[in-house]
Amino acid sequence: MINYKNAKFIKSVSDVSSKPHELSREIVFVGRSNVGKSSLINALVSAPLAKTSSTPGKTTLLNYFDIDHSFYLVDAPGYGYAAKGVKLDEIFSSLMNSYFEGNSDLKCALLLVDSRRGVGPMDKELLEYFSYYDIPYYLIFTKSDKINQKEKAACLKSIPEAEDKERYLFTSTADTRSISELKKLIEYILK
Repeated sequence: MINYKNAKFIKSVSDVSSKPHELSREIVFVGRSNVGKSSLINALVSAPLAKTSSTPGKTTLLNYFDIDHSFYLVDAPGYGYAAKGVKLDEIFSSLMNSYFEGNSDLKCALLLVDSRRGVGPMDKELLEYFSYYDIPYYLIFTKSDKINQKEKAACLKSIPEAEDKERYLFTSTADTRSISELKKLIEYILK
């Protein structure tokens, strides 16, 4: 059993060649800017480990967290936001292509999607990318405490037909049960 409270930030990298190599398993959190990646990481480890911000586009590097000396949880830059001359989608595209290419340490990509918005066009592009390159993934719908059952059903309908409709989980940082389910999913992936 993984002790998620035994977690620490290792390093941020702008180039995959600089990533840490002490552990041989990685799970990456990827999604639109402001989808709640950092908040979900903090809920997982029960501590303010990842920096959160109300301003989208703050994460521009790959952030590596050692989770109980078992695996690296990697917080990727978001996509879908550009401001002050920073073209986040270009940063995301360049950095993530090099991250995903031939990364034998990657066990799964967790694509975080705001449950209030459903799977959008950019998320669908990433799902196609995962399918094309045979990258294992799960859809993690965030902020599910802010929607009702009817909206959850609509959210599930936003998953493209070609995708596996069983590879999803609704989460909320305010719901400890959903965080426990996410931990179980991660442990299942790592087996």
